Amino acid sequence: MSLFDRSEKEPRPKALTGTSDESRPTGARAYLRTMMALWLSYPIVGPLLALLVIIIVFSTTTATFLNAGNLSLILQQSVVVGTLALGQTLIVLVSGIDLANAAIMVLGTVVTGSLATTVDPWIALICGMLVCIVAAAINGVVVTTFRLPPFIATLGMFTILTAVARLYAHSRSFPVTSDLLALMGSGPAWMPASLTYGSLLWIALTLVLMYVLNKTAWGVHVYAIGNSPSAARLNGISVRKIVFSVYALAGIFYAFAGWQALGRTPIADPSGYPLANLESITAVVIGGTSLFGGRGSVMGTFIGALIVTVLKNGLTQAGIDSLYQQVATGFLVIFTVGIDQYLHRGQRT
Repeated sequence: MSLFDRSEKEPRPKALTGTSDESRPTGARAYLRTMMALWLSYPIVGPLLALLVIIIVFSTTTATFLNAGNLSLILQQSVVVGTLALGQTLIVLVSGIDLANAAIMVLGTVVTGSLATTVDPWIALICGMLVCIVAAAINGVVVTTFRLPPFIATLGMFTILTAVARLYAHSRSFPVTSDLLALMGSGPAWMPASLTYGSLLWIALTLVLMYVLNKTAWGVHVYAIGNSPSAARLNGISVRKIVFSVYALAGIFYAFAGWQALGRTPIADPSGYPLANLESITAVVIGGTSLFGGRGSVMGTFIGALIVTVLKNGLTQAGIDSLYQQVATGFLVIFTVGIDQYLHRGQRT
């Protein structure tokens, strides 16, 4: 008998063929694997289910949660953090993070508010937006040219810009009296509900960014860099240029968030929105975007921002102290990141 005859006639070990009954997941194990596969295939499923559960809980435990006025209020409360989170999503997709986004936005509002007292509101608004774009682009230069870790680079910028905003404003705030600057806080109303232009702008920016990431070559490059910068470089993608453009484009979203902030609270305060940077990261993470880069969606971020606001709004209506609201949000972030790390542990080994 030849060697080939022996290999054909003798059965293969079960461990190699994979036909053993023990290797087939059954019961709870099979269900868990199915849910994990669904989560990986459709990252938006998790955030949607979480939002649905939270809405059901608060609608049954509070009397006013599902009122039209409260639902429109939730949308209005989400716009600033939600728009900041759009820019944050771009940066996280390329395995970065931006701790300075709220400080950039606040500096832009202070510049706008101070200039509006002496020049045309349009000029003041444009100058404030340019400040946001330039500051975000500086982050991009530091990360791509000096090769500093994004966490360190943006943490330093956060500290610098927070101080610069207070020094520029001499630690005082500027009331917003211009209709143009307060525009994002107004809009059509259907008593008791209302829909502000800030909310409409947030929805429009979400749809535009969704198209750019999914239907353009630039968006494909962003995901490719997040998955593997070295592989993207070997495929002819200019990693440094794309990463810089991501930070610069994020600055545009921060600029729009500043305009929305002036509409939400008609005052330019250098101490405003102290936790907005962390809340934007929370919205991105809860929305299913992986902190390891290359995976996530803009619609997930939109839902994540709603989850953050719905959780705060519902707990407030339930009479829960704001400190406990922060505790609940923190636990939700840890849980979400833990799941993401568990699901993708095999991709990093």
